[in-house]
Amino acid sequence: QVHLVESGGGLVQPGGSLRLSCVVSGGTFSRYAMGWFRQAPGKEREFVLAITWNGGDKLTGGPAKGRFTISRDNAKNTAYLHMNNLQPEDTAIYYCAASLRPLDYGLGDRPYEYDYWGQGTQVTVSS
Repeated sequence: QVHLVESGGGLVQPGGSLRLSCVVSGGTFSRYAMGWFRQAPGKEREFVLAITWNGGDKLTGGPAKGRFTISRDNAKNTAYLHMNNLQPEDTAIYYCAASLRPLDYGLGDRPYEYDYWGQGTQVTVSS
């Protein structure tokens, strides 16, 4: 059984930075494309970033442009979300997800395109 565990969330002031981590166990991490989504109270889950199994291609969602990046370390079974210049509107629960979607189909930006999910980590941006 595949498990994803996010960490690194917390309270940060506007303009600050955070790095979220997602450790995957119970499966072959290098088989998965990895994605990050977020969900604010009362809103739908929103795509942030995704990365192919080898890091060779990435897909960027609207919230991430110019501020967030994604990376992965297959030796550590871990994906990362690097967030800079955080703003109050970035406050949300951040989820990582793993996808077995064939590479030929490209990276997904919809929740249904991902097979496994973590429990989420809260990010709060406030002064």
